[in-house]
Parts: sequence; structure tokens; C-alpha cells
Amino acid sequence: MLFSWIFISCFLQIPILVCFYYSSECLVRMNYRLIDKGNVMITGFFPAYAVYPLNKTIDWRMTKFNSDIMSSYTVNMLFSWIFISCFLQIPILVCSYYSSECLVRMNYCLTGKGNVVITGFFPAYAIHPLNKTIDWRMTKFNRDFMIEFKLRNYQCILAMMFAIEEINSNPYILPNISLGFIVQNVPEGQRYTLANLIGTFSGPGYAITNYRCAREGMSAAVLTGPSWAISEYIGTLLDLYKYPQLTFGPFDTTLSEQRKFSSLYQVAPKDTSLKLGIVSLMLHFHWNWVGLFIIDDDKGDQILSELRSEMEKNGVCIAFVEMIVAIRGSFMTTSWKNQVQILESSANVIIIYGDTDSLLSLIVNIKKILLTWKVWVLNSHWDHTQFDNYLLLDSLHGALIFSHHKEEIINFTDFIQTANPFKYPQDTYLHVLWHSFFNCSFLRKDCKIVDNCLSNASLGFLPGNIFDMTMSEESYNVYNSVYAVAHSLHEMTLNQVQFQSHGKEKEMKFFPWQLHPFLRKTQFINHAGDLVVLDQKRHSHVQYDILNFWNFPKGLGIIAKVGTFSPNAPEGQKLSLSSHMIQWATGLTEIPQSVCSESCDPGFRRTHQEGKAACCFDCTPCPENEISNETDVDQCVKCPETHYANTKKSYCLQKRVTFLAYDDLLGKTLTFMSLGFSSLTVVVLGVFLKHRDTPIVKANNRDLSYTLLITLTLCFLCPLLYIGHPSTVTCILQQNTFGLLFTVTLSTVLAKTLTVLIAFKITAPGRMRRWLLIARAPNFIIPICTLLQVVLSGIWLATSPPFIDKDVHSEHGHIIITCNKGSAMAFYCILGYLGTLALGSYLMAFLSRNLPDTFNEAKFLAFSMLVFCSVWVSFLPVYHSTKGKVMVAMEVLSILASNASLLGIIFAPKCYIILLRPERNSLHHIREKTYARRKYLET
Repeated sequence: MLFSWIFISCFLQIPILVCFYYSSECLVRMNYRLIDKGNVMITGFFPAYAVYPLNKTIDWRMTKFNSDIMSSYTVNMLFSWIFISCFLQIPILVCSYYSSECLVRMNYCLTGKGNVVITGFFPAYAIHPLNKTIDWRMTKFNRDFMIEFKLRNYQCILAMMFAIEEINSNPYILPNISLGFIVQNVPEGQRYTLANLIGTFSGPGYAITNYRCAREGMSAAVLTGPSWAISEYIGTLLDLYKYPQLTFGPFDTTLSEQRKFSSLYQVAPKDTSLKLGIVSLMLHFHWNWVGLFIIDDDKGDQILSELRSEMEKNGVCIAFVEMIVAIRGSFMTTSWKNQVQILESSANVIIIYGDTDSLLSLIVNIKKILLTWKVWVLNSHWDHTQFDNYLLLDSLHGALIFSHHKEEIINFTDFIQTANPFKYPQDTYLHVLWHSFFNCSFLRKDCKIVDNCLSNASLGFLPGNIFDMTMSEESYNVYNSVYAVAHSLHEMTLNQVQFQSHGKEKEMKFFPWQLHPFLRKTQFINHAGDLVVLDQKRHSHVQYDILNFWNFPKGLGIIAKVGTFSPNAPEGQKLSLSSHMIQWATGLTEIPQSVCSESCDPGFRRTHQEGKAACCFDCTPCPENEISNETDVDQCVKCPETHYANTKKSYCLQKRVTFLAYDDLLGKTLTFMSLGFSSLTVVVLGVFLKHRDTPIVKANNRDLSYTLLITLTLCFLCPLLYIGHPSTVTCILQQNTFGLLFTVTLSTVLAKTLTVLIAFKITAPGRMRRWLLIARAPNFIIPICTLLQVVLSGIWLATSPPFIDKDVHSEHGHIIITCNKGSAMAFYCILGYLGTLALGSYLMAFLSRNLPDTFNEAKFLAFSMLVFCSVWVSFLPVYHSTKGKVMVAMEVLSILASNASLLGIIFAPKCYIILLRPERNSLHHIREKTYARRKYLET
């Protein structure tokens, strides 16, 4: 084992030398010089380094290995340095070989005289068989066993001595009565611990059950800890005698059972807010996917239940739970289950709850991995000095630790600085430490140092990773425990508890159980300004300090305060954290993420992955016109009708109000078409008026032609009511004007076709036919049809008139102002009525298409009605398949197309003859054409 230790120690020096290989060349390459500005400067020339050729090197110890300077000797010097460095370790190990066994051989015990004694059981060191040790650095090598120094627990012993010295020097507490102490190590196994405890009852040097053999040094109370297991099995015996027991370890609900431990007082505050603090830390950094390492016992089950409940309420999920069985001595051969899966887990934050002794195997296995890229969140009860080694990297570097808030105890650090074997010669522990760390001469027989020591050597000389000068939580609890006992004794004295005086000094005579009423009521402010209460029911919520463990490079061992958690603070102010001060795990340069699924950006919603935790989800885009303006939302929010979702669906935009305006391209086109066709119709009307006496104008009822042209002019202007910002008036006029003008137009066409039929087709007697033509009976069709249209429009306006409406769905991002027809049935009734008129006109014209007349326009009327009907039949499906402005435009186009068909088909041939073939528009031409037709028929 000794040589194995030497080999490992030597091997671990290699990374340091490799780093030196590349760094020292900077002195040469940068031409080393140092300048500090000032008005007057002093120049100094110093041979800080020297450069040698490869074959002339002198001092390999201080010469750095560079590629261009000493490359040939690099390998040789490297191994020479390692060999000598390792060889020089041997004297320290040999010296430690003899000194550490004194703790076992002398059965380490420390006493301080006093009228009343406080006994403390502290695991100052532990004994392990050679094949079950964990920490080769702090373990001393002896023949058949190894001694593990627990310097954090030894600080508790010093805290007890410091508190007793303060009380004895304070004239206001226990005047004329001195406190003493008995410190005993907690050996391996309950049997030896209980044997020492019985000796405490009987008196120093005795171990007789149920007897008090010594009269001096009455023990008032027993301090136990830091492990709850130690306090539990010691408390079982102490409770039989109602002996006051104060535990300085972490608060444990198992020890708070009054029936089983009625004489036990826990000085540490409850961790009722620890789970809330941990969850608040998770929420602060948006960590919702964490792993748990928890000790497998009743307390572990309780904290797991509390953590799981608090996490579920705040949306934090547990990636895995690893219950660690506390089996001491198993750490060299076993590791936790599923190690590879856990380290490769996407959970980059792992919470560890337990104490150092219970989770030794876990920490040792973590220490084996140099880089885990994990953030470890620990409770406060950890002794980080116990796991140090010579590696440069520490996998626990950057860990966040929750520690009970405490103020600094004045003069405690000074007390530790002055503690040495010469001040406390009876303390074997100090002699062993001085021999081990300061290489003092040591008498093995007496287990004491003699000389060759530094005159000012102190525990403060030890690195922080070996002995921490800052008062630990356990030491703080020990300090408060001693003062609690002292205050209780003081109150008992003031209440004139029975005591007797022997000799010159007063010695209190009492039974230990008589101290309980005063301990339960004990409440005082310690020298740090903190309130100390032993009654569990009066324990208030404690404030936590959040500490960051800095241990890079290895051995730095700094614990820096980076924040606080105050459960009594207002909501939103409970957690105070200085994130910029936090050093994260080695290899991480920014705040790490620990999520099962990446956050869903605005515009997406979370969709839970079936069979997985609530924090595991997929990101699904929000549906149409729905948004999410926050990350990780479960439901998208629908935009109001007056708004629409932006492209990323992260916020709603105000819709732009639009309509078929005159300044739109479509609006301009329709306007120009409307004005153009109406102007053309007016021109045609002018041509007809100018040539009103010509045969072609007189044919087929000249007045009906004028009526039709005037109506068509108005019909062409009708689309202007559809263009522009709709109003109530325009909405009412649109459909009613359209229906009225089209009724007049179609009834006029119908009258013209009936005129032709009456003239040529009706077989009635000639006088009746003549009367119908002279009376112009077909002209009465126009007012009759128009009157019927007026009745339909009146019913429409009376029941459900058109009104202004907003179309928010037709066009994305726009609100279209349109005219709602009110009653769709009335609108289709008018269309049906107009369709009936058009169909009737078409049938009449179709029947009269082959009548013999020179200027018979029946063919043109029939064809125009065919085109008219085709336009409106095509309009209906197109109209229903479009929305918004396009729907309005389609109605306008249908109006213009149907009117243009009438104008072009009926009047274009006549204008052609009037303007371009005037010779055909004369009676002579008509007679010649008639004569030629008769001649053709005779032959």
C-alpha cells in the first residue's frame, strides 16, 4: 500500500510538468520586462532566468522544458524530477507511520477540569482496515489499519473548548462556577461507543453500569454528532437516564420523536425551507430537468417526498432518483448503479442530499471522473476537505451549497490560530498534527513533540483544502450547545436549585434530569447576534447562504458566498443571487442548461410527449391566427377579430381597414370601365337622336330604344355605388338601384321582342293587331315589371335592409368594409326575378328571330339575352367562391359585362349601318332589297 501510494502520487505530477513545458518559453519569446508608470522611474536589471543550449544545461530543476532550448533532455529530466519528488515523499510517510497510531494506542480523550463538566462525543478520526480506506492523502498508514483524520470534526472540539473558555472568563454567567469538558472520540462500532458512554456516567476511570463512582466533574449534558446515527444509538441509552443530550449535527426528524428521545435537543434549525430554496434556485436558472442522489434511509425518503412535491408544483421534473445505500467501507469496490447512464443523462444539474459519512462511496466515485460538466447542488453538511487529492481538476468544482446562515463568531479564528501543542499539551491530536504537517521531533512513547518545530506554527498555516479556518455549521452548533447548557445551569442556579458547597469552591450538586425544564425554555442571543432556541416548536424558518465551491486548481478549496435564500422575505425577493460571481464546473464558460426539451419559443406551444415527464415535450406551431408571446406555453391565444397574428405568431397586429377604393388598382380599373361604357352609351344615344328619322332608328319602336340606352347608361354608372367607402346610403342603393335599373332594362328588351311578335306572329284579326300596335301595348310591360320590382325592394328594405359589415376573415391582415345584403333570400329573389325577365325576353326574341323584316333585331335580342344569361349564370358560383373585395369586384364585373353585351350586340350593328353604311339606311335601298327578295322567291 505504501508503494502504491508513492506510485499514484508520482504519476499525478505529470500533468503539471506538461503544463510547464509550454508556458516557460513565453519568458524568452516576450523578452520579459516589467514596467510601472511614474514621474520618476528606477530601472533594475535582474537575471530572472537564463537560456542554455541543449548540451550545456546546468539547473534542470528551475529550467523549463522548451522545444528549442532543452528538447533532447525533456524526457530524461521529466522522469528524474518525478523520481526525486516521489523519493522526497517517503520521510513524511515514515514519520506519519509512528505518530498517527498514538491516537488509537492512547484511546484519544481530552479533558478540561471544572465544577460542572460537559461531555462531547466527536468522531475526530476513524479506523479502517487496509483494504477499505478511501482517502490516501489524509489517512495515516499503520501496520494493520489506517487512521482517517476528520479535521472538520476536530474543529468542533476546538469550538467546544473556545466556548467553555469564554464562559469561564465571563463573570455574568455561572459566577464562581467553572465549566469543564470531556472529549471522547467515537470509535467504530456501537459497542465501544456505549462502553465509553457508561464510563462517563460512572466517572473517569470507571465503567460500572448504574453507579456513580466519581464525585468530582459532574457531567451536565452530552454533545453528540455530527451523524444522526451516532446521536441515535447514544440517545437510546441516554434517554434511559433522562440525561440531557444536545446534537450538533443536521436536524433529523427521526431524533425529534418525543417518546423515543425525550431527553434529546437538536441545536441545528429545521430544514423546512431547504426544498423551497433548492426549487427557487432551479427556477432562477430555468433548470427543470434535474437528477437526485439521496441517502437511502427514512430521512432520505422524507426529503425525496418533499422535494418531489415542491418540484411538481413549480414545474421542475426529476430525471432520475438514485438512492444511495450507506455502507461504510464499500467505496473501493463498488460504484452507484447506472453510473454511465446518469453521467450521460441530459440532466446537467444533480442534487445530492446527505452527509459526508453516509455518502462516502458516492463522492469517491464522482471524484474519479475529472470532468462531468455537471452542476452539483449540495446541502450544507459536507466535509469537502476529506476528499482532496493531488489532481489538478476537481469534479465538484463549481458546486452550489445551501448552508444555514450564521454570523461570524468573534475571536474564534484567533483562538484556532493560537491553538498548539504547547498551549494544550494534553491534546494528543495537536501533537500528531504538528508532527505530520510541521515535521516536529516526536516521542513515540509519550506521543508528544519535543523540538525542531516552527516557533509560530499554527493550524492557520495549513491549506484551506486540508483545514478550514472558517467556523463550520457543526462547530457553530457546538458553540451554541455549550452556551445553551451554561445558560440553563445559570437559570437553575438563580432559581435556587439544591446545591452543596465542598471546600473552598462551590460545586453544583444536581441530577442531570433536573436541567430539562431550563433547557426547554432556553432562549438567548449569542455573540454573533443570532437567536438560539432549543424548543423545536419555536424554531423559525432559517435563512440560507448559497455558497459556491471553488477548487480549481485543486487545493484552492475556497467556499464563496454568492447568494442568500430568505423564506420570510416577500414573494419574489426570497432568493438573492449574484450570478456573475459563480464559477461553474470545469469546462463550462456560461450558465449551463438543464432541460429535458428545449424551450418553445414564442409562436409555439408545448405538446406533451406521451409516457414521459411533464418537462419533456415537443414544440408545435400555433394554429392560424393564434399566438404565444411567451416561452413554454401550453395553449396559444386567439387574436381578436380586429387583429391578426404576425408571421412568427408571437404577437397580434392591428388589421388594416380596407375596401374597394377608388385609389386601388382594381377600383381604378372598374371606375374607368364604368365611366367608359356609360360614355359610350351616351354617344350611341346621341347617334340615335341625331338619326332619329332614319328607317333603322324608327324600326322596332324608337322610344323603346331610347329608354333602353338611357337605362344602360345608368346601369353602367351603377358600379360606382360599389366602389369607395361603404355607407348606409350606398349599401341600400347598391342592390335596389341595381335591381330597379336591370328590371327596366330587361322589361324594355321584353317589350321590344313583343312588339315584333305582335307585328308578325299574332294571328288575331288585323284590326285588333293594329290597335295593339297603335296603342303601344308592349310599352306597358315596363311600368308593370318595374312596379313589381319596387314592391320586392320595399319588402326587402322593410324586413332586412342591407347594412355596413366588416369582413375580418377573407383577407389576411385586413378588415374589409363591405355591404351586407341583410336578407340573402331577398337578394336571390331579385336575382330570380331578373333571371325570369331575361329568360322571357330570350324566348320571345328566339321565337321572332326568323321573321321577315329588313331591320328585324330579334336575332340580336335573342343573342344578347343568351350572353346576358350566361354572364349571370357564371356569376353565381364565382360569387360564392370569392370573398371580400373580390366578391364586390365580381358583382361589378358581372354588371358591366351583362350591360356591355346588350349595348354591343343590340346597338353595334345599327351604329355600323348609320355611321359606316348610310346608303343602307334609306327607303330606296329597302325597296330594292324587297323587290330582289320577291324576284328570288318567284324563280
